[in-house]
Amino acid sequence: MRVAYNILFVLFFWLSAPWYLLKMWRRGSWRAGFGQRFARYGAEILAVLGRGPVLWLHAVSVGEVGVCLQLLRALEQNLPAFQFVVSTTTSTGMGELRRRLPSHIQPIYYPADFSGVVRRALNTLRPKAIILVEAELWPNLLWQAQDRDIPLFLVNARLSERSFKGYGRFSVLFRPIFSRFRAVGCQQPGDAQRLIALGFSAAAVRTVGNMKFDAAQPEDLPGLDVPGLLRQIGVNTNAKLLVAGSTHPGEEAILAEMLPRLRRRFPNLFLILVPRHFERAKEAGQELATRGLAFVYRTEITGEKSFAPGQLDCLLVNSTGELKFFYEQAALVFVGKSLTVEGGQNPIEPAALGKAMVFGPNMQNFKAVAAAFLAEHAAIQVPDAAGLEQAIAELLGDDQRRSEMGARALQVVRQNLGATERTVQLIAERLS
Repeated sequence: MRVAYNILFVLFFWLSAPWYLLKMWRRGSWRAGFGQRFARYGAEILAVLGRGPVLWLHAVSVGEVGVCLQLLRALEQNLPAFQFVVSTTTSTGMGELRRRLPSHIQPIYYPADFSGVVRRALNTLRPKAIILVEAELWPNLLWQAQDRDIPLFLVNARLSERSFKGYGRFSVLFRPIFSRFRAVGCQQPGDAQRLIALGFSAAAVRTVGNMKFDAAQPEDLPGLDVPGLLRQIGVNTNAKLLVAGSTHPGEEAILAEMLPRLRRRFPNLFLILVPRHFERAKEAGQELATRGLAFVYRTEITGEKSFAPGQLDCLLVNSTGELKFFYEQAALVFVGKSLTVEGGQNPIEPAALGKAMVFGPNMQNFKAVAAAFLAEHAAIQVPDAAGLEQAIAELLGDDQRRSEMGARALQVVRQNLGATERTVQLIAERLS
């Protein structure tokens, strides 16, 4: 099985390499740390090793980084003898780690799943345990970790029906790997049932809740002066801000088409558009320009440039790590990747700030979370673009309702705190 996998992986890697390299190039900063993807670590990484036993945490991208950092802070308090290494797969995830990790912890890129590369990574890092946040289960790393008796943990685990069926098709490959995980912390009982059915030991699996509720708590970190930024581009201080967060293809066009109609009813409405992938900003900008909207890119705003009051209709955010600062100032939030494509983005972030929010029918990746907000009338789910426009108009016209929805959303978040503490307890129990 290993031989067959490694042959297929090499073929797939070289066939898909041009597409991945183009994607990395579009995101920028791909050269920095590129060697780490092949387990070539610099002196700054090697210097932190050897200070104590290493716990290796892995967060795939930006969505998992917040959870990982929350877990890391708790683990440092409970396991002070350990040294921590944190990896990520994407350049945007790396940007978040470099911005938010403590200076004594070095971030690295996750190694490509070549057998020799994984062997070199494990020989260098010598982890006492590996903790994977949510998912990204690469066979060579798991095989070699288990060969070396390195405990494997999967935390904040969730598994959609689609992913469950996908893993099920390759059960011959994954079942023996899954059966040897030391512990798995699941978000929901349904996730636990699906993981056990795929081969994880029932004794290893525990439902602990969703750490994204903990990770969404406000941090005492320097923030972006959004009100000052908006004043600079001529946005009225009394403007109602519609923040569309983590949008995907098709959603920018829908929002651009409805904005003029909404502004006829709400002249002080201003749109802040934040695509999920900042490299799509030019594409999103074309959608706005085609529909006659005046906008500015976030990165074009400098101290030397200003705009007349009312000159712009929209701010298009083509930077990373700033979404929550725009959420803080929102009158209303649209949660992206929910209208034109499947999956949904994280509704916990605006909820933790007490914001009223609307999302579309496709919240598969946050099914239980969305259901919790809907059950408490803390969010509105719409079926299509027409429903979105109607819901936005109703909420913009009712300040009290928006305030009450935001308060209920915040209450749902508070009721679901504590998963990080339970996860740390699970790790500490099984690590000894």
